[in-house]
Amino acid sequence: MTTLSETNLRVLIADENESALEQLHQVLSRLGHEVTPYAVSVHDAVELIAKEDPQVAIVVVHNDDEHALALIAEAVEFASGPVIAQLPDADVDFLSRAAERGISAYVESMDPESVQGAIEIAVRRYREASQLHEKVGQLEGALERRGVIERAKGILMERHAVDEREAFELLRDHARATGRRVVEVAQSVLDGHALLPKRS
Repeated sequence: MTTLSETNLRVLIADENESALEQLHQVLSRLGHEVTPYAVSVHDAVELIAKEDPQVAIVVVHNDDEHALALIAEAVEFASGPVIAQLPDADVDFLSRAAERGISAYVESMDPESVQGAIEIAVRRYREASQLHEKVGQLEGALERRGVIERAKGILMERHAVDEREAFELLRDHARATGRRVVEVAQSVLDGHALLPKRS
């Protein structure tokens, strides 16, 4: 068996049939994971996610596809970790619908190595997506800050009849003098709180 790198995770397992979850519970426990109380309804899932804050959620697809999809949708919406679908066969239609709702991985068997493999993939994908989302947020923030500075420079250029470089130097010098960031001074210019005096 491969070496486990994602161990001792808090895992929520959900299905409309509680008895169907027992085997998966045993597999996860043998793999060293902590299993939360079972979720057998969408309401149960939401309550348990809020209470237990699972690191991974596994929805077992048993008989009712629509119920499983509703569980997946709620788990993806509220859980702070990835969601995995466990199903007896690779039903392409179901997997497509589950993917639309945001699953990070799926597993077809209860074999411990397969279950752990799905967990490893799901956790890695979730982390990568979170990092990408964070980077996008950082880039969007940087672009927004740049836009604020550019608009403030435009106001200063017009108000004080200076060129772009001098307008930026006004912002920078005022930021240094007041112990603030350039973007904060620029925002105050946009808000009309500080039309900086012309540099002497």
